[in-house]
Order: sequence, then C-alpha cells, then structure tokens
Amino acid sequence: MGLDLSKSAIRTSLKASTWDGIFSTVFSSVTGGVLLSNCMLELQASTFEIGLLAAIPMLVNLAQPVGAHLAEQTTSRWRYGLLTFGLARSLWLLVAISLTGLFGLSATPQLILGVAVVSSLLCALGGASWFSWVAAIVPARLRGRYFGFRNMTVGVTTLLCLPLAGLAIDHWSGGSLQGYGALLVLAVVAGIVSLLVQVYMVDVNPQAEQHQTASNDSPPVHPLREPNFRAFLGFQALWTFALNLSGPFFAVYLLDDLGLGLVWVTAYNSICAAANTLTLRFWGRVADRTGNRPLLIISGLCVAVTPFLWLGTSTDQWSMLLWLPLLHVLIGATTAALDLCTHNIQISIAPTTRNTSYFASVAAVGGVSGAIGAALGGYLGQSEFAGGLLGLFALSGVLRLVAVLPLFQVSENPAWTVPQVIQLLQLELRSLTGLLRGRPVQPTLLPSGTEVELIPSELMASELMPPELVPVEVESEPTPEQAATLPLRT
Repeated sequence: MGLDLSKSAIRTSLKASTWDGIFSTVFSSVTGGVLLSNCMLELQASTFEIGLLAAIPMLVNLAQPVGAHLAEQTTSRWRYGLLTFGLARSLWLLVAISLTGLFGLSATPQLILGVAVVSSLLCALGGASWFSWVAAIVPARLRGRYFGFRNMTVGVTTLLCLPLAGLAIDHWSGGSLQGYGALLVLAVVAGIVSLLVQVYMVDVNPQAEQHQTASNDSPPVHPLREPNFRAFLGFQALWTFALNLSGPFFAVYLLDDLGLGLVWVTAYNSICAAANTLTLRFWGRVADRTGNRPLLIISGLCVAVTPFLWLGTSTDQWSMLLWLPLLHVLIGATTAALDLCTHNIQISIAPTTRNTSYFASVAAVGGVSGAIGAALGGYLGQSEFAGGLLGLFALSGVLRLVAVLPLFQVSENPAWTVPQVIQLLQLELRSLTGLLRGRPVQPTLLPSGTEVELIPSELMASELMPPELVPVEVESEPTPEQAATLPLRT
C-alpha cells in the first residue's frame, strides 16, 4: 500500500528530490572522499587513522534501527530529517574554523575524527527515515529510471565539483589546508540548502502510515525472519566488508605510494564520475525491465575484479594517460549499476509500508561489516606481511567474488536470469554501436508484433521527469525467456 499522490504532486516531489541530491552531493564531495583524505594526509594522519575515518560512517549505522524507531514516533519525515541532517552538516564548520586558525582552534586528525563520529551518528539516525520517505514517493514502475536519472545528476555534480575543488585547494594563496577550510564553509551552506529544498517534496506522516496499516491481519515480519531479505542481508554484510577492505585506500595509493598530485587524482575521480553519469540512465532502464537482481550479480562480478587491475599501475606515461583513466571508466560504469540496483532491490523486496526497520537493518549490517573491513584494511595496508596496499587490493578482490554468492538465493519479480540479461545487454550494445555509426536506433520486436525502441523516442509528456522516465505502453510484455532472445529488426 503506497501513497495515493496526484501526478502533479509526484512531479514536484521528484524534481525537489533531484535538487536535494545535487546540493547534498556538493556537501558530501567536499566533506569526504579524496579531498578529506588529502587533508588528513597533510595533517600527518596515519593510514590507520584514514581507515578509521572511512569506517566511522559505516560503524555508526548501528544506530539506524534506533533512528528508525525514533522517526516512527514523529509526524513529519521532513522535520525529522531537517533536525538530524541539519545538525550533522553544521558540525563541519568546526573543522573549517580550525583549518583557518580562528578562535585559537587547531586542526588535527583527532578533531576531524571527532566531528566525523558525531556527524555520522546524526546522519545514521535520519538515514532509514529518509530512505522510507523516498521509497513512498517514487512510483514502483519508474524506480529504476528515476533513480538512474537522479544519480546521473549527482554524477554530473561530482564531475564538476571535484576538479574545481581540487584546483581551488592547490592554488589557494593561504595554503591548501586553508583553502580546504574555505570550501568546507561553502559545502555546509550547500548541505543546508538541500534540506530546505525538501520542503517541496510531499511529506509523509509516519503516524498516519501506522494507522493506515494497523487493520492488516498479518503483522509485519522482522527482517531477519524473512528468508529472502535475510539472504540479501548476507550479501550486504559480505560485500561491504570486502569493498571497504580496500575502497578507502585507492586514493591513498595514488597520493602516497605513487606520489601523484591532487589535480591528477581529482581528474581520475572525475573520469570515474563521468562514466558513472553517462551509464546511469541505461542501467535504470535495464533494471526496470529485467529486475535488479541479475544486473546486481553481473555488476558485482565486474566490480570484484577491478582491485586486481590496480596491481600493474605505476607512474609511467602508459599508466597515467591510458591504464588509470580506463580503469576509472570501468569502475564508474560498473559501480553505477551496482549502486543503483543495491538501492532499488531493497525497496523491491521490502514491505511497501512500515519498512524503516528493513532499511535500517541493511544499513546496520552493512555499516558494521564495512567498518570492520575499513579498519582491518587500514591495519593490513601498513603491514609488511600483507604486501602493503597492493596485497590488500588482491585480497579484497578475492573476497568480493565470494560476496556475490548470496545473491543467487535472493528472489525478485521480474525473475530474469543472468544469461538472459547478458543477452539483452548484447542487444543494447549492438543498438548503441549502430547509433554511434549514424544509423537509426533499431527496435526490439516483441512476439505480439508490437515494437518498443531500445532507446525510446516517444516517452513523453507528463513533465514528471525527462522523457526517458515515462513508461511506454505496449500491447503485451514478453516473458523473460522470450524477451532475452528477441532479435533486432533488420
């Protein structure tokens, strides 16, 4: 049972959610990732401290079930989010002040770690409520395409924000640390604006939701007692551990081990963001048609092998101008599908109402395992017996491959298989190749004789979102077995 919203209300809410994503990305790009890692390195932080910094946002996700319970006692998702996220983002002004030396406050890795702990804890308290809010607003039939579009705008923002911020920090007259402090102030402002934009989204009253579902004969099942969701939680635990065992240290490897400048590293991150952005609409469209599970398996296997591809990198011209850019293209494209499907499959297999405990469970399980992975990675990365960061990358790749296995126990509707989706991707690749050669896009021929273009041209009109996000009505839909083997019309 979802919200009964008018088309106008949905349109306004989705536009506001997109702007929320843009402004919050400006905040998160500056207060995390390579820019924060560079600041920590300049403050002489150890590899373990950087690993701990990466682990904090995940570890505090243990508080998400508490936040889900608190949110259910409120009467407004928006006001609850304004309180938790507003305080969390404002705390970063302390780091900005310390970096500029005002009021005698000195910047240290310990201060940044302290702010990160409190800020991340507040975000954890608000995370499940926000997830449930957005899940209620976005229509199920548009979920893949809308979140693909939203994530694309986030990617464009990252693409523009990171290199500009890197250049500003490198060329700041008062030094890079002072420049980073100035950017933190702008980031906090952007973070607050993103929360104010949410006022245009249709608010949800958790109390009304509970009253609406109170007459159900079947009480809500605990996430751990639901076999399908429990299998997904197993994947989430193993995957976030393996991913974060090495994930926080790729930027450290480029900055510290290879000795590349911040401009080079932000340029590579921008390439990754560009690949992510350019493929998101495509992945969203495929996920809406085939379901999230098979695409999640395929992208997970691709992301699992990428740590091995770092083993041959160096500072020679071939690596810097070809191998590292291509590696970041692969990372960006595959993580786009992975993140989108991981997000959407939670909504797909969880109940439609009273689902905050499900989303909180995913965050808590992934947070703990990810935090352990990041902390252990920080320890192994500076240990000789582990082979340094490159040895850590290889170990992470092996564990990522193992982590994909629980996904084969997860069921979702529509129930496409992995081989069927691979065949569909081959058809889409042929279509894209023809488009790049100047040929018109070829449609897929359905058994009934109706046609659906692989890249729709008539998805129109409601102004709900860009044209690609409005579904095409067809006379009939093929089964997964039929659709995966349909030829392109010649």
